[in-house]
Amino acid sequence: MLRRRVVQEEKSSQDATDTSTSTTTVTTVTVERPSLGKRESFITKPKSKRRNGLIFALGGLFGLLVALFFANHQEVISFDGLMDLNLESLIDVIPQGIVKDVREFEKHERDAVNYDSFAVGLHLQSQGVHAKHPVVMIPGVISTGLESWGTDIPSRPYFRKRLWGSWSMMRALVLDKTGWKNHIMLDKETGLDPPGIKLRAAQGFDATDFFITGYWIWNKILENLATVGYDPTNAFTAAYDWRLSYPNLELRDQYFSRLKSYIETAVHVGGEKVALTSHSMGSQVVMYFFKWVESDAHGKGGKDWVNRHIGSWINISGCMLGAVKGLTAVLSGEMRDTAQLNTFAVYGLEKFLSKEERAEIFRAMPGISSMLPKGGEAVWGNATWAPDDQPGQRVTFGNLINFHETNSSLTRKNLTATESLEYLLGQSEDWYRNQVLGSYSHGVAHTAAEVEANEADPRTWLNPLEARLPLAPDMKIYCFYGVGKPTERSYFYQEEPDPQVNLNVSIDTTVTTDDATVDHGVLMGEGDGTVNLLSTGYMCAKGWHIKRYNPAGVQIKVFEMPHEPDRFSARGGPNTGDHVDILGRASLNDLVLRVAGGKGDQIEETFFSNIREYAERVQIFDDEWQA
Repeated sequence: MLRRRVVQEEKSSQDATDTSTSTTTVTTVTVERPSLGKRESFITKPKSKRRNGLIFALGGLFGLLVALFFANHQEVISFDGLMDLNLESLIDVIPQGIVKDVREFEKHERDAVNYDSFAVGLHLQSQGVHAKHPVVMIPGVISTGLESWGTDIPSRPYFRKRLWGSWSMMRALVLDKTGWKNHIMLDKETGLDPPGIKLRAAQGFDATDFFITGYWIWNKILENLATVGYDPTNAFTAAYDWRLSYPNLELRDQYFSRLKSYIETAVHVGGEKVALTSHSMGSQVVMYFFKWVESDAHGKGGKDWVNRHIGSWINISGCMLGAVKGLTAVLSGEMRDTAQLNTFAVYGLEKFLSKEERAEIFRAMPGISSMLPKGGEAVWGNATWAPDDQPGQRVTFGNLINFHETNSSLTRKNLTATESLEYLLGQSEDWYRNQVLGSYSHGVAHTAAEVEANEADPRTWLNPLEARLPLAPDMKIYCFYGVGKPTERSYFYQEEPDPQVNLNVSIDTTVTTDDATVDHGVLMGEGDGTVNLLSTGYMCAKGWHIKRYNPAGVQIKVFEMPHEPDRFSARGGPNTGDHVDILGRASLNDLVLRVAGGKGDQIEETFFSNIREYAERVQIFDDEWQA
């Protein structure tokens, strides 16, 4: 069990040239981990109370961007000049009051990053934890930057500029939306590069450490790994183009062949098996890789390849059974953030990309559709019930899509998980339907014979309910994920009211219940804010204890981390359970380093959620339940 104690001390300081006294707060966060037999304290730097100044500063920056958008670009500044523009060059034209607040915010964020960036690694180093297993990191869906390598005339202004994961992306979206869309979307028929366009995943640690300047993703893990002895010779980021379907990752980029080769080299040189570390969608990539490398028709590694090369799989926030919000993203280009139309950030999003455009873009990235919910009614529930329904709940989670009663003459029935997928594919263009059906499967294999038959079907390889774990009895799987952050679980929809929009339906934002269970058409359930608890937790808590899914008896260990954010930190602080921000969580870094350093046996299973109770309600059974 993890307990958190916060102690605050008020300190006064007086400026030497001013008689006024200011008050700051020093916060000591104590994290107790009985399962690891230790207690750690992290002292945050003094925080300014001038929050209104920060809001004003960010509002000023947004205003500058809006001004640039509505300006006559040809007369004010050249396109090439804007492509080279960075935030530092804006400082010269920002009022000094705003600059001061921005600098203060940046300093606070640096302090928030620095107070525990190396502390976890230094603490473990003092306990004798050092680099042992080579670490290979598989990032998630937004983690990898995508850069242009095209040399045709439309692509030349973007050569080697990141059109995903940088300020270049933002500038291109504002100033050349059509050009940006043409580059970021894959060919709708082939799922590969459009003619004359060539976007590729950036490589190296720079590809995944930060999304844009200041917004870290894997950087804290890299810092702590370095503290215990890791560097580019024994740590590697296997970045990939997450837009591609998994078969096309190998067809176009030979991704899985390269990953296999690197792992083999790391084991040969270091003499130790690899600690494979994945996040979010990256965990699905790992599942697919395990099947691909075993296959005689593909990786040709043999049934024992994983056992010989992979010592542990660290599965961080893995969307093993998909995510409900992935369905609405491709159905209508909407999620909770876009449904809350009263937020200022959504105004900017709607200004640049309509929901119709967003749906088109998401569909033209077949990799995104790998995260459609898997398991159907057996996992997600039916019209009257769901395994994670709460006592007294007025609307079941089992209907992923609910149609609110309207005056429309068209009557629609509510849709379960399977029905929602059928509806999505039924009203989609042929190219999208072919991409999904040709690349993925979303069912359940209820017998060992079905699982065995799926060995020859790559569409099932990333679905853990249809494909078994590798025959690797010596490998250990560690499931680390956040819990306790409200997560999108079900939606109310309506017929699209705007006849000018080429979509059949959209989220009905008029539906809000007085008990707040439904907010602007969205029902919230349990998870990490992005991925539902059933997806991150079911396979770890029960599914992989069913023999047909884990015939070799691979050991599974779960460590849940409750979402206890620091309200003064923009990224949640050392105890966040957020889907992305958890990569900077102190306890997660501690766990990753222990596994990489060969001390994973010290970790005790820790549950905070009711996932084991929900897992027993899931309608997937096996007579050969393993202890």
